[in-house]
This record gives sequence, C-alpha cells and structure tokens, in this order.
Amino acid sequence: MVDDMLEIDGSYLEGGGQIVRTSLALSSITGKACKIINIRKGRPAPGLKTQHLQAVKAVATLCEANVVGAELKSTILAFKPRKINIENIRIDIPTAGSVGLVLQALMIPAAHAKKIVNIEINGGATTGKWAVPVNYIKYVLLPILEKIGYQAELEIIKYGYYPKGGAKVKMKVFPVKKFLPVSILEQGKVKALRGISHASQELKVARVAERQARAAKSAMVDILKEIGNGEIKTTYVETNSTGSGIDLWIETKNSVVGANGLGELKKRAEIVGEEAGKKLLKEYKSGAPVDSHMADQIIPYLGLASMEKKCEIRVSEITNHTKTNIWVTEKFLPVRFEINKKKKIIKCKAID
Repeated sequence: MVDDMLEIDGSYLEGGGQIVRTSLALSSITGKACKIINIRKGRPAPGLKTQHLQAVKAVATLCEANVVGAELKSTILAFKPRKINIENIRIDIPTAGSVGLVLQALMIPAAHAKKIVNIEINGGATTGKWAVPVNYIKYVLLPILEKIGYQAELEIIKYGYYPKGGAKVKMKVFPVKKFLPVSILEQGKVKALRGISHASQELKVARVAERQARAAKSAMVDILKEIGNGEIKTTYVETNSTGSGIDLWIETKNSVVGANGLGELKKRAEIVGEEAGKKLLKEYKSGAPVDSHMADQIIPYLGLASMEKKCEIRVSEITNHTKTNIWVTEKFLPVRFEINKKKKIIKCKAID
C-alpha cells in the first residue's frame, strides 16, 4: 500500500477490538493510512472475530478504503482510506456478534459524509457480554453526543440475543459541519429514571421482563425516593434465540448515565434486574455526569471537538478502555489529553 503508514500496536494496554474500531474511524476521516499489528494479542482467541471483521468491512465500504488482512483471526490489518461517498450501507452479521460495536466503528465516519448516511444491520445481537447495548447508544450516548453537535436516529426493529443473533437495526446519521466543545463536570438535578426491560416472547409466561424491572427498582430505592416513581417499560419481542436484558438510564440536567443487565441461562430475572439497578446506582452516586462506559466511548468525539477550544468531562472511573482510546485518538488527531486522577476529570485541547 504505502510506506508511511501510521503503525498502531493492537496489544496496547486494554488490547481489544476497540483499538481497531477507533483507529479505522479516525483513519477514515483524517485520511491517515494505518497498519494495526498484534490485534487482540492478549485475548484467548487473538485476531479479528466476526464482529470486528464486519466493522472493518463496513468502514472500508463507507470510505472506499483499500484493506489488507481483513479476514477472521487476522492479527495484522492495513487500511488506506479514500473519500466517504456512500449514502446507504447494509451490514450482515451471521453470528451473535455485537451490533453496538459495529455501530461504534461507523458513527464517526458516517457523520463526516456530505449527505445523510443510512445504516442497516441485519443479524448480530442488540445486547451481549462485554459489548455496548444498542439501547445504551440510543438513550445514553446519542443524547450526550448531541451536546457536541452529533445528530442521529437509531431504531431497533428486531432484538437479537446469543447464540443466534438475528437482530435488525437501522441508524440514520446526519452530516456534522462542526463538533462543538463541551464542559460536562456536574450531573445537575435529576429529571427522570427510565429503562427498558426486554425479553423473548416465550419468556412472557414467566413474566421475566416484569421481574427484571421490579428487581431493578428495588435496587434503586435511594434514587426513587429522590425523583419519585421511575419509568421502566417492559416488552416481549420475537427473537431467533431466547434471551432477555434490561437497559437503564438516569436523565439529569447536564447529562445521562446508564447501566444494563443481561439475562443468561440459569440466572434468575431478579438477579439480572438487581445487578443492573446496583450498577446504575453506583454510577449515579459517584456524582460524575459521565459513566464509566461513556468515558471511553466519548474520547474520540472530544478530540474532534477540541480543535478550537478545550473540552472537559468528569467521569465515574478512569478505565483502561478510556486510557487506550486516549492513546489511539492522540495518534490520529493533533490533540492532547490530560487526566486528573484524583478529581477524575479528563481534559482535551488542541496542540499549538
């Protein structure tokens, strides 16, 4: 391809698929060709898995990139982007790979297209272990990104659970003329507690969705005393595999914080709901307006929004995922991040 490719070590710190997704997203909008080595080196099964491969192919299609190494189990990937010209893109995920993780890779480049980009994903899971749920993107990530100037619409047409997946999701991403700098340091007054407890139709007889919702509320009594009765909707859906989950979020004056729980075989619905409720309570009680999962996801957007004026956020936890995304973002963009570990404040500013 080219000799002056930016080399990214895929085994750095957290060392997961996030390095691939962020690298390709930023490569596609900066025009910087990159070579990612040691992809997922420290994982039990190193290299690209199906969901990573689908993300690679999707971003490559979006920016008409030349790619070498886009195959299952590949530990080296070379990526040379061209122009972002595609308006409609369809991705098929033949496994229960994460829909949310594929969207993560597409969201930044899609916003840099000249026209609206329509994304359709068929297959995959809308929620799963170690992956961002689609409902989290819709109800937590997108409202915060709106503050930066990002606009998108997201719809789950069909839920997908492990092991067959089978989801159907549509996203419409609007062009962003300019990302806006933000300062998100305080939660502000609580406005509402909301959620969606979802389960396959065959679990309706056992009232799984209702039991998850009740358990989540019981775990969040402290919050409910403050704001009154929270609204957790219950829904039963047609799916290819039996499954359930619960997605929760708290809307405050300045932000949204979220958490989720995933149903598993032999795991009682009450445990699923309780775990999700406790996670959300922990995030809220931290006082931070940016939860631990949002902290790493928002990093590249902060980089893009800091070109003229610094950005700053306060997070509930500084994770290795966050540190890794900072490292990758600094490779592609002329910005520098600063972390105040004591106050858990992350600042980003352009390099003079």
